[in-house]
Amino acid sequence: MHVLKHFKTITAHKWLVMKHCFRVGLYRQGLLHDLSKYSPSEFWVGAKYYQGNRSPNDAERAAKGCSGAWLHHKGRNKHHLEYWIDYSAGGEHALSGMKMPVRYVAEMFCDRVAASKIYQGENYRSIHPYEYYTAARDHYLLHPESRALLEKLLVMLKDEGEEKTFAFLKETLKKEKRLEKGRN
Repeated sequence: MHVLKHFKTITAHKWLVMKHCFRVGLYRQGLLHDLSKYSPSEFWVGAKYYQGNRSPNDAERAAKGCSGAWLHHKGRNKHHLEYWIDYSAGGEHALSGMKMPVRYVAEMFCDRVAASKIYQGENYRSIHPYEYYTAARDHYLLHPESRALLEKLLVMLKDEGEEKTFAFLKETLKKEKRLEKGRN
Protein backbone atom coordinates (compact mmCIF):
# COMPACT_ATOMS: atom_id res chain seq x y z
CA MET A 1 0.00 0.00 0.00
CA HIS A 2 1.51 3.30 -1.13
CA VAL A 3 -0.63 5.84 0.73
CA LEU A 4 1.85 8.71 0.90
CA LYS A 5 3.15 8.28 -2.65
CA HIS A 6 -0.38 8.16 -4.05
CA PHE A 7 -1.40 11.21 -2.01
CA LYS A 8 1.62 13.14 -3.29
CA THR A 9 0.93 12.14 -6.90
CA ILE A 10 -2.75 13.08 -6.94
CA THR A 11 -2.06 16.30 -5.05
CA ALA A 12 0.72 17.31 -7.46
CA HIS A 13 -1.60 16.52 -10.37
CA LYS A 14 -4.46 18.49 -8.86
CA TRP A 15 -2.14 21.43 -8.22
CA LEU A 16 -0.93 21.46 -11.83
CA VAL A 17 -4.46 21.22 -13.24
CA MET A 18 -5.49 24.08 -10.97
CA LYS A 19 -2.61 26.24 -12.23
CA HIS A 20 -3.52 25.45 -15.84
CA CYS A 21 -7.22 26.14 -15.23
CA PHE A 22 -6.37 29.45 -13.57
CA ARG A 23 -4.29 30.42 -16.63
CA VAL A 24 -7.42 30.20 -18.78
CA GLY A 25 -9.86 31.71 -16.28
CA LEU A 26 -11.47 28.52 -14.93
CA TYR A 27 -11.02 29.33 -11.25
CA ARG A 28 -13.92 27.33 -9.80
CA GLN A 29 -13.10 24.26 -11.90
CA GLY A 30 -9.43 24.54 -10.99
CA LEU A 31 -10.25 24.56 -7.28
CA LEU A 32 -12.74 21.68 -7.50
CA HIS A 33 -10.84 19.52 -10.00
CA ASP A 34 -10.64 15.82 -9.08
CA LEU A 35 -11.75 16.19 -5.46
CA SER A 36 -13.34 12.74 -5.74
CA LYS A 37 -9.82 11.25 -5.87
CA TYR A 38 -9.64 11.92 -2.13
CA SER A 39 -12.87 10.00 -1.44
CA PRO A 40 -12.42 6.55 0.15
CA SER A 41 -13.71 4.65 -2.90
CA GLU A 42 -11.04 6.21 -5.12
CA PHE A 43 -8.21 7.02 -2.72
CA TRP A 44 -7.68 3.60 -1.14
CA VAL A 45 -7.84 1.81 -4.50
CA GLY A 46 -5.30 4.31 -5.85
CA ALA A 47 -3.00 3.67 -2.89
CA LYS A 48 -3.31 -0.10 -3.29
CA TYR A 49 -2.60 -0.09 -7.06
CA TYR A 50 -0.15 2.83 -7.10
CA GLN A 51 2.56 2.53 -9.77
CA GLY A 52 3.95 6.05 -10.05
CA ASN A 53 4.19 6.15 -13.83
CA ARG A 54 0.58 5.57 -14.86
CA SER A 55 -2.93 5.53 -13.46
CA PRO A 56 -3.59 3.00 -10.70
CA ASN A 57 -6.98 2.46 -12.37
CA ASP A 58 -5.18 0.53 -15.11
CA ALA A 59 -3.69 -1.85 -12.55
CA GLU A 60 -7.04 -2.30 -10.78
CA ARG A 61 -8.66 -3.03 -14.15
CA ALA A 62 -5.98 -5.63 -14.95
CA ALA A 63 -6.39 -7.30 -11.56
CA LYS A 64 -10.18 -7.29 -11.32
CA GLY A 65 -11.47 -6.94 -14.87
CA CYS A 66 -12.82 -3.45 -14.25
CA SER A 67 -11.95 -0.41 -12.19
CA GLY A 68 -14.52 0.58 -9.59
CA ALA A 69 -12.45 3.64 -8.75
CA TRP A 70 -12.58 4.78 -12.39
CA LEU A 71 -16.33 4.16 -12.65
CA HIS A 72 -16.80 6.28 -9.55
CA HIS A 73 -14.44 8.98 -10.81
CA LYS A 74 -15.71 9.44 -14.36
CA GLY A 75 -19.31 9.59 -13.16
CA ARG A 76 -18.56 12.59 -10.95
CA ASN A 77 -16.14 14.64 -13.03
CA LYS A 78 -17.49 16.43 -16.09
CA HIS A 79 -14.05 17.00 -17.60
CA HIS A 80 -13.91 13.32 -18.58
CA LEU A 81 -15.34 12.50 -22.00
CA GLU A 82 -16.79 9.30 -20.54
CA TYR A 83 -19.10 11.40 -18.35
CA TRP A 84 -20.79 12.60 -21.57
CA ILE A 85 -21.52 9.20 -23.13
CA ASP A 86 -25.23 8.50 -23.55
CA TYR A 87 -27.57 6.80 -25.99
CA SER A 88 -27.79 8.77 -29.22
CA ALA A 89 -30.95 10.74 -29.85
CA GLY A 90 -31.36 9.07 -33.25
CA GLY A 91 -33.33 6.15 -31.85
CA GLU A 92 -30.91 3.38 -32.89
CA HIS A 93 -30.02 2.82 -29.21
CA ALA A 94 -26.29 3.27 -29.88
CA LEU A 95 -23.88 4.86 -27.43
CA SER A 96 -22.59 8.24 -28.53
CA GLY A 97 -20.52 11.12 -27.21
CA MET A 98 -22.63 14.12 -26.28
CA LYS A 99 -21.40 17.64 -26.95
CA MET A 100 -19.35 18.82 -24.00
CA PRO A 101 -19.55 22.42 -22.82
CA VAL A 102 -16.36 24.20 -23.89
CA ARG A 103 -15.31 24.80 -20.27
CA TYR A 104 -15.15 21.03 -19.68
CA VAL A 105 -13.18 20.40 -22.87
CA ALA A 106 -10.79 23.08 -21.59
CA GLU A 107 -10.50 21.36 -18.21
CA MET A 108 -9.98 18.01 -19.96
CA PHE A 109 -7.12 19.57 -21.91
CA CYS A 110 -5.59 20.99 -18.72
CA ASP A 111 -6.00 17.57 -17.09
CA ARG A 112 -4.24 15.77 -19.95
CA VAL A 113 -1.33 18.22 -19.94
CA ALA A 114 -0.92 17.92 -16.16
CA ALA A 115 -1.15 14.11 -16.23
CA SER A 116 1.55 13.96 -18.90
CA LYS A 117 3.77 16.27 -16.84
CA ILE A 118 3.29 14.17 -13.69
CA TYR A 119 3.86 10.79 -15.35
CA GLN A 120 6.67 11.91 -17.67
CA GLY A 121 8.48 13.99 -15.06
CA GLU A 122 11.73 15.46 -16.35
CA ASN A 123 11.15 13.77 -19.71
CA TYR A 124 7.95 15.75 -20.40
CA ARG A 125 7.67 17.39 -23.81
CA SER A 126 4.71 19.28 -25.24
CA ILE A 127 4.11 16.43 -27.69
CA HIS A 128 3.32 13.91 -24.90
CA PRO A 129 -0.37 14.86 -24.33
CA TYR A 130 -0.93 14.60 -28.10
CA GLU A 131 0.78 11.21 -28.31
CA TYR A 132 -1.19 9.87 -25.35
CA TYR A 133 -4.45 11.02 -26.94
CA THR A 134 -3.71 9.68 -30.43
CA ALA A 135 -2.72 6.26 -29.07
CA ALA A 136 -6.38 5.68 -28.08
CA ARG A 137 -8.16 8.27 -30.24
CA ASP A 138 -10.09 5.75 -32.33
CA HIS A 139 -11.71 4.25 -29.23
CA TYR A 140 -13.03 7.50 -27.78
CA LEU A 141 -16.74 8.26 -28.04
CA LEU A 142 -16.49 12.02 -28.42
CA HIS A 143 -18.91 14.45 -30.02
CA PRO A 144 -17.35 15.79 -33.26
CA GLU A 145 -17.24 19.41 -32.00
CA SER A 146 -15.70 18.40 -28.65
CA ARG A 147 -13.18 16.19 -30.48
CA ALA A 148 -12.27 19.00 -32.89
CA LEU A 149 -11.57 21.46 -30.07
CA LEU A 150 -9.55 18.98 -28.01
CA GLU A 151 -7.48 17.96 -31.03
CA LYS A 152 -6.92 21.59 -32.03
CA LEU A 153 -5.59 22.34 -28.54
CA LEU A 154 -3.35 19.25 -28.45
CA VAL A 155 -1.89 19.98 -31.90
CA MET A 156 -1.39 23.65 -31.01
CA LEU A 157 0.40 22.65 -27.80
CA LYS A 158 2.61 20.22 -29.72
CA ASP A 159 3.43 22.66 -32.52
CA GLU A 160 3.32 26.09 -30.88
CA GLY A 161 3.82 25.55 -27.15
CA GLU A 162 2.03 26.34 -23.94
CA GLU A 163 1.99 30.15 -24.07
CA LYS A 164 0.15 30.35 -27.36
CA THR A 165 -2.18 27.43 -26.59
CA PHE A 166 -3.24 28.69 -23.17
CA ALA A 167 -3.73 32.23 -24.56
CA PHE A 168 -5.90 30.82 -27.35
CA LEU A 169 -7.90 28.73 -24.89
CA LYS A 170 -8.45 31.70 -22.57
CA GLU A 171 -9.78 33.76 -25.46
CA THR A 172 -11.98 30.88 -26.66
CA LEU A 173 -13.52 30.60 -23.19
CA LYS A 174 -14.17 34.36 -23.08
CA LYS A 175 -15.95 34.17 -26.45
CA GLU A 176 -17.99 31.18 -25.27
CA LYS A 177 -19.01 33.05 -22.12
CA ARG A 178 -20.17 36.04 -24.23
CA LEU A 179 -22.19 33.68 -26.43
CA GLU A 180 -23.81 32.07 -23.38
CA LYS A 181 -24.78 35.49 -22.03
CA GLY A 182 -26.32 36.35 -25.39
CA ARG A 183 -28.43 33.18 -25.36
CA ASN A 184 -29.89 33.97 -21.91
